[in-house]
Amino acid sequence: MKRVVVALLALGMLGTAAQAAPTEAQKADFYKTCMGIAQDDALCSCKADAAMTLIDEDFMAMVIASMKGKSPPEGQYAAYNTYVAKSNQICKPNY
Repeated sequence: MKRVVVALLALGMLGTAAQAAPTEAQKADFYKTCMGIAQDDALCSCKADAAMTLIDEDFMAMVIASMKGKSPPEGQYAAYNTYVAKSNQICKPNY
């Protein structure tokens, strides 16, 4: 866990308290979008919950846009991949 936190800090995904947590509306949009892709309530619920603790409001907007088909911004690929790996580790432990 310590390595994950260090990696997230290095990638700028965690930081100062000035970064806003994702909103409940974003969580609902994340879940709805996920269900449109996976049709798996357990997975989408877990991933939505995990996103609320792993990323901030701005990053959540980028993740949702990615789920809807938009590519992450060029400078965010590593952070996005780290987020996906961490959420998979939480929600799909043997993935």
